[in-house]
Amino acid sequence: MAGLAPRGSLLPGRAGATRARSTRPLLRLGGLTPLTSIDYPGELAAVIFCQGCPWRCGYCHNPELLAPIGQDPLFWGDVLGFLQRRQHLLDAVVFSGGEPTLQWALPEAVKQVRSLGFKVGLHTAGIYPRRLATLLPHLDWVGLDIKALPEDYPALTGVPGSGARAWESLHLLLDAGTSLEVRTTLAGPVSHRGKVETLMRRLAQAGVTCYALQTPRRVGGPCQFGEEHVNPAGLMASQDAAIYAPCGQALFPHFELR
Repeated sequence: MAGLAPRGSLLPGRAGATRARSTRPLLRLGGLTPLTSIDYPGELAAVIFCQGCPWRCGYCHNPELLAPIGQDPLFWGDVLGFLQRRQHLLDAVVFSGGEPTLQWALPEAVKQVRSLGFKVGLHTAGIYPRRLATLLPHLDWVGLDIKALPEDYPALTGVPGSGARAWESLHLLLDAGTSLEVRTTLAGPVSHRGKVETLMRRLAQAGVTCYALQTPRRVGGPCQFGEEHVNPAGLMASQDAAIYAPCGQALFPHFELR
């Protein structure tokens, strides 16, 4: 996932901010990366970070986006104006978070971005499968976090039943034929070799063809899973992650360690 860009560089003066507050849709935004080549496969993209997430994963890369309202928000009108100035310079726009599907204004925002000629990508944990289903006709690519086997989700998210919703979203995306990358962060229960390989096999059996394993990064505080899972720098040792490469390469046509 992209890092957050300096927010002040994209904020207008007081008059511009007043104008932006009245612009629809009223997305709550926590940041914007104006240019990235790694967040939408094969395309130059901007990443819009939506504020808020109902889950509390201990290894979250963007913990400042968890709260419903951020300390230094962006306004949709200003972001839309930025995208209008980047037409024919960028290929795609990715909605990330936080959890973008938490916000009811997301579908309208997606349509506005598409009307500017951009491809639209989505980073999601699959928390709201019904909302995701309504978005699918308007999405060109999705990066879906599958955090664990369904039964192991509550230990990661703190929310009972969260695994069933995430895996429902996975099947929705596979059935729709949406261009899809599934990724898993090696943390908590998903740091034991048997669990990881079982998870990869189940994903391959479901029809996943593009899959990435990634190590957690500690941002804004300690990783909460203990030294048995991550090293003092907040990263799983590279040699530990590398043991999964042979299994991943055998199961998925497109496999990556990050």
